[in-house]
Amino acid sequence: MATAQVMEANANANMPHTKSTGPCVMIIFGAAGDLTKRKLLPSIYNLLQQNLLSREFAIVGVSRDDFNTEKFRKHVSDSLQQFGAGADPELIEWLANHSYYVQGEFDNPDLYNRLGEQLAQVDKQHNTHGNYFFYLAIAPQFFAMAVEQLGRSGLSSQERNGSWRRVIIEKPFGRDLESARALNHAVKKVLDEEQIYRIDHYLGKETVQNILVFRFGNGLFEPIWNRNHIDHIQITVAETVGVEGRGGYYDTSGTLRDMVPNHIMQLITLTAMEPPISFAADAVRDEQAKVLRAIHPMTAEDVIHNSVRGQYGPGANSKGERLPGYRQEASVDPGSRTETFVALKLGVDNWRWAGVPIYLRTGKRMARRHTEIAIQFKRAPFVLFRDTDVEHLPSNQLVINVQPEEGIALRFGAKVPGPLVQIGPVDMNFNYGDYFGAAPQTGYEVLLYDCMIGDATLFQRADMVEAGWSIVDPVLDVWKALPPREFPNYGAGSWGPREAEELLARDGRHWRNLNA
Repeated sequence: MATAQVMEANANANMPHTKSTGPCVMIIFGAAGDLTKRKLLPSIYNLLQQNLLSREFAIVGVSRDDFNTEKFRKHVSDSLQQFGAGADPELIEWLANHSYYVQGEFDNPDLYNRLGEQLAQVDKQHNTHGNYFFYLAIAPQFFAMAVEQLGRSGLSSQERNGSWRRVIIEKPFGRDLESARALNHAVKKVLDEEQIYRIDHYLGKETVQNILVFRFGNGLFEPIWNRNHIDHIQITVAETVGVEGRGGYYDTSGTLRDMVPNHIMQLITLTAMEPPISFAADAVRDEQAKVLRAIHPMTAEDVIHNSVRGQYGPGANSKGERLPGYRQEASVDPGSRTETFVALKLGVDNWRWAGVPIYLRTGKRMARRHTEIAIQFKRAPFVLFRDTDVEHLPSNQLVINVQPEEGIALRFGAKVPGPLVQIGPVDMNFNYGDYFGAAPQTGYEVLLYDCMIGDATLFQRADMVEAGWSIVDPVLDVWKALPPREFPNYGAGSWGPREAEELLARDGRHWRNLNA
């Protein structure tokens, strides 16, 4: 066999055995919205293009907008042409022809009766076997109402013939611990936990999923993934954009609620969890929940000393373009005290991580769009180098880049060529796009696919949601009681307020700030 053929055979042997989803209907509540147009429809198209979507499939859009099926099919086609990255016209036509629409108010029982009639017709026409998943791409105040109506109409009931019904709920799942518990209670009166898929699109990113493979599939790293070798962990989720026309929503939410109990807690749990007994959904989520419960609860004094909040004022980006302050954004209160930046120091009270601080920060209008998990290892002993020109030993660093470029970088020290013993930092970089190619992805493909095949591994369970809010709630309480004194306190286009640097400087550490 020729070398090229051998390589191809080996590559095919290592490829996972993929399967298409079974027959089903995707019902999108909020079908005329931005999320559907930009993410959900392109994701379904990508699954279809990759032969991962069953041909016994259909979409039913549900919205208050004055559409009918014909107009909705045009909306599907137009959305895919605009956001489908060179989509095949034949596949666009196929997906549009498998799309239907039901118009109505989400609290109107008649909407659900007509939806049931439409689904019965779709089952007959496309042989979808009564398998439905409902995607709630709607405002959070409608979540419980829509699920209650699905229950009353019988649309959420799983049939004895083996058909299934599932519901995907977008974030935010509550505004605090009390509201999250109330929403969980309302939803679980109608649905079993196995039917509920609380989605966090960050877990659709390849690098986030690869944390499990990287940690538990390589014998090199797991033995040193603990307090004996790791000095601290930094998690940065930085955005260059402002509130992008969402000022009305954002001013009642803020960065802490918007990012920390969901996105960032997911990154922490995947980084810090113990090895699960398998990759079964509940085995993985059990270990994630243990991490959340082990995070040291913050007292009021902890919040004062180990948290930083910020709000951006006017500034400039890396191109020198002037940027408005948060209070100048549309629909934002000119005297707003809402935070657009958060930094926290957390600790995990378990055997593996005792004494290893986790620093996290996230903010709007920062110097660079970048999400990463940086593992800072402890320095090697200096004893061997005491009679050389080496002034200090650099510490090793492992950086998991989540976005915009997905990859992993390892930094270590190497001798600088020459007669003197000098050490310079060396980076080994792995980039997903360079190694595996960059297929068009929205980040939702794997999540939609997993819902259709019934794999809930990448979705949050009720106890995980509540544990995440229990960590955030003390911070919300203290910040409410003690309004910020100096807002705005960082310029748009910077790396955040000075206090965030001081948070690490007190411990003799500093943030990894990339060049803009």
